[in-house]
Amino acid sequence: MFDLNKKVGVLGAGQLGKMMALAAGDWHLPLSFLDTSKDFPAGPFADEFIEGNFKDYDDVYNFGKDKDVITIEIEHVNTEALHQLEKEGKIVHPSPAKLDIIKDKGLQKLFYKEHNIPTAPFELYDDENAVKAAIENGTIQYPFVQKSRTAGYDGKGVAVIRTADDVSKLLPGACLIEQMAPIEKELAVVVARNPSGEVKTYPAVEMEFHPVANLVEFLACPAHISEAVEKEAEEIAMQVIDAFEICGLLAVELFYNKDGSIWVNEVAPRPHNSGHHTIDSCYTSQFEQHLRGILNIPLGSTKMKSASIMVNLLGADGYTGPAYYEGMDKCLAQEGVKMHLYGKATTKPFRKMGHATILAEDVDKARDKARFIQQNLVIKTK
Repeated sequence: MFDLNKKVGVLGAGQLGKMMALAAGDWHLPLSFLDTSKDFPAGPFADEFIEGNFKDYDDVYNFGKDKDVITIEIEHVNTEALHQLEKEGKIVHPSPAKLDIIKDKGLQKLFYKEHNIPTAPFELYDDENAVKAAIENGTIQYPFVQKSRTAGYDGKGVAVIRTADDVSKLLPGACLIEQMAPIEKELAVVVARNPSGEVKTYPAVEMEFHPVANLVEFLACPAHISEAVEKEAEEIAMQVIDAFEICGLLAVELFYNKDGSIWVNEVAPRPHNSGHHTIDSCYTSQFEQHLRGILNIPLGSTKMKSASIMVNLLGADGYTGPAYYEGMDKCLAQEGVKMHLYGKATTKPFRKMGHATILAEDVDKARDKARFIQQNLVIKTK
């Protein structure tokens, strides 16, 4: 039953929280947020805002005590408090047990291996010194990718080691080493599940990365892949969300390799950058779908209304300070362009300040306007 009286708490109040609150507003569903400052993007749209640290046990526990359902917009939260709240009868999505696995990339990879989910061959190491020793004895061959087991986010916590000259780039601490994937395309499938077991996938999207910031620069939907590859990507995403038994959203990042294989790279159990286009281009946005999933409401249609390109709006290199959006009027004058600013007061080089979704008859037509946005909008300081 659709119960508007349920108290829903969200850990984190960044741009994902803001867009979740906007989706909840369509149903007049109140959301409460916990984060360190009400000045964060979700602050103005929160029905209740508690200032605190979502990594602190007491703050999370006290925040969740009077909530019926608790969810997240970032993985790096205190799961010990969530475990206790769950024991006390609170509904927590994603479950803290599965969140503990996903937060640790090593445990995440072991989970894929245990459940026969295709992923890049890997090994776990205690620290960078163990990696160096493995290189010296021939256990690790160039090129390879190192990933920190915890705290990686938006391209951080990843080192690509192509030759011996790159060894100095190794990251400190516990890590995993994986074989360099022979990537043809990087894809993502956002999949949703509710406690009743209903599962729906959005069409696969194709990701293109910024060469310096290692952030998604363009996101194209539909992806330029065959129907067979599309079907396999969606089936893998459904396999992953069923294995984790996650309710709400799971963004599954995939490598489509040159030999035709598809590997799971990693997942995020929440709304995700790779699903932002759904606000404008699909019948149900990823943010509404997440709420449907955690509240056990029938999942909405994931069909596309339009082809689209999503472009991240990043802070210009060399500027840090109060944000100024130069060229916004030119962008807003373009047909089919939907601008979404996150409301972050301070811009920094390559910081995500918003995104634009360009709607068009096909992806190629949308791409031209995406380039226009990228070239004409400069996020800087006055």
